[in-house]
Amino acid sequence: MTKDFSSQRQQLIARLQQTGIHDERVLHALATIPRELFVDQSFQELAYANQALPLVLGQTISQPQMVAIMTQALQLSGRERVLEIGTGSGYQTAILARLSEFVYSIERHEELAVQASRRLGQLGIENVSLIVGDGSIGWNEEAPFDRILVTAAAPYIPDQLINQLSPGGLLVVPVGDQSQQELQVVQRLSEGTKTYSLGRCVFVPLIGEEGWRRE
Repeated sequence: MTKDFSSQRQQLIARLQQTGIHDERVLHALATIPRELFVDQSFQELAYANQALPLVLGQTISQPQMVAIMTQALQLSGRERVLEIGTGSGYQTAILARLSEFVYSIERHEELAVQASRRLGQLGIENVSLIVGDGSIGWNEEAPFDRILVTAAAPYIPDQLINQLSPGGLLVVPVGDQSQQELQVVQRLSEGTKTYSLGRCVFVPLIGEEGWRRE
């Protein structure tokens, strides 16, 4: 018998509202996307705990509060083309797909990409294009993007991602060393960029040409 997680999901939404998540579209997406589908079977009982959970290959599914903070920072109206760096489990991808016109997602681990694609298919989500590659350099062939979300820690704000933003577009990216980062929101202006921080965070490292060079 499949467990009903609806009450746990609603409790999580209430907790997120208490922490300052106010975007009703973001809250609705979080309330309707089944996180239990995206976590490892052995961690399903913790699907709606406000914590990150391990995935295969040393990766993680982000804490729901962090998913909400990052998604809210993107200021999505439903008309945006969004680039996601680090598909992971596909949970953040599903949230973005519900809130934007189209999502382009890059995952460097083929095993994770295949699993995420299957999960998105189970939910009938079709406005996502997913490839395996180096997300740190973006997806130049599909640029420009209205929004870019990086779900791994970069040592600096990648220039190639800034260059792939539309004028006025937003990039959300954790920047720092491999132990702790600042969650940066970058807006591309007609001349230069404007950046502010949403506070400290901890993510797995962004591996690639404009990220960390180690496996």
